Amino acid sequence: MTINDIKNSDGASCIFCKIIAKEIPSHIVYDDSNFLCFLDNNPVVKGHSLLIPKEHHVWMHETPDELISETFITAKKIMNIMRKGIPCDYVQMVVVGKDVPHFHIHLMPRLLNDNLPQLINIKYESEEEEKYYASKIKNAI
Repeated sequence: MTINDIKNSDGASCIFCKIIAKEIPSHIVYDDSNFLCFLDNNPVVKGHSLLIPKEHHVWMHETPDELISETFITAKKIMNIMRKGIPCDYVQMVVVGKDVPHFHIHLMPRLLNDNLPQLINIKYESEEEEKYYASKIKNAI
């Protein structure tokens, strides 16, 4: 997939929209009028699920604020459901957003001692490089 494929994505060709329309089977764990949550096809941990709004938006930053708020409130609700249904200490939440051009949140049940990485860590090459990135972000405000 290229960045142009993502930019030009529409609901008609979106795999998540096809899951919403029940054109593609999935293991749905939560369904309401605005959201669908289903097991990830390529899980990092058992129970790894994807929460998606039923309204098609490619990127989180393009999604209306009200829907973003509702998405995170729904994510919290599902996290509590997961903690009740699956033995886990917490649910890790990640927004990646490049593999499927439909805004979605990864919800991964975790144990405190599962020894899995939280995120991939990198190091800045120098204090100057770190200051450079900080200034680039601050100057864009």
